Formats: sequence, structure tokens, C-alpha cells
Amino acid sequence: MSQDTNSERDPDLEEYDFSNGVRGKYAGRFAQGSNVVVLDPDVAQVFTDSESVNQALRALVGIIQHQSDKA
Repeated sequence: MSQDTNSERDPDLEEYDFSNGVRGKYAGRFAQGSNVVVLDPDVAQVFTDSESVNQALRALVGIIQHQSDKA
């Protein structure tokens, strides 16, 4: 970047110094609190948000438990 471009920056935007940052510092904590599942594109078209996925899975769990109770 040239000096001219730097002087035209928005004064409301702050700059951050990550030179002392630690890569992956919070990765373990994040992984403990979340599950990430990648849906195939055709499934993602039907289940567009986490609420719809959870509803479908809860219904499936109910069916599976009902079937196992019969056996």
C-alpha cells in the first residue's frame, strides 16, 4: 500500500496488532462447545437452519425409540 492510501482510511476503523497473538489459543474450548455437521447440498436445501434439522432429528429419535420398544 502506498502512503496516500493509508491517509485515506476511515478514522472510525481501528487497527489491531496481532503480532503477539497465539494461533489456535481458543480452538479447544470452541471444539468442546460445538458440533459442526456439513450437510450435502440437497439436504441443505430442505433443512435451511439448525432449528429445522433439530426438529427432524428429534422426530427420528422418537421413531427409533418407539421401534426399539416394540422389539
